[in-house]
Amino acid sequence: MTEVKKEFDENDSVVEEMDNVHNEIEDIINEENDISEVENHNEDVDSGEARIIEELTIKLQEEENKRLRLLADYDNFKRRASLDKEALQKYRAQNVVTNLMPVLDNFSRALSVEATTEEAQSMMTGIQMVYRTLLDALESEGLVEIEALDKEFDPNFHQAIMTGKDNDKPSGIILEDMQKGYMLKDRVLRPSMVKVNE
Repeated sequence: MTEVKKEFDENDSVVEEMDNVHNEIEDIINEENDISEVENHNEDVDSGEARIIEELTIKLQEEENKRLRLLADYDNFKRRASLDKEALQKYRAQNVVTNLMPVLDNFSRALSVEATTEEAQSMMTGIQMVYRTLLDALESEGLVEIEALDKEFDPNFHQAIMTGKDNDKPSGIILEDMQKGYMLKDRVLRPSMVKVNE
């Protein structure tokens, strides 16, 4: 019986060894499965991270474009504000000068009247002084009288209200300045009303 028992013990040990080998094989297979799962997970993580990085890169570029557009808009705003300020400064007297043009016209009409008495001549001298002072003040603000008489007609500066005929002068030459025109610096406030040679 000892031999049978010995044989059983040997068989048991072989079975036990086989079980151990089987368990080791299962452990190796499980480890390989775990490794492949980790690799698959890492691949998923890597592809997920790549997608996130790509999305964040796109968002960063969009924000950078927005920032650059805002900077350009701000620079344009500053430039426009500066130009507006310069124009405002340059033409600050425009309303006052425009309102005083009829006064200048009236002074011109008054000075064109011939003074026959000494008292009238004295008054004309005073009117001349006031007119000259007013004109000097307006010229210091940039008012310029548009020259018209004997100049070639220019629709940018002259308004033809009549035509005439003078054979001694070429066609298109201004024969008479009916109402003076004025400019404020480089801006025409009122064109000269003129009579033009046919």
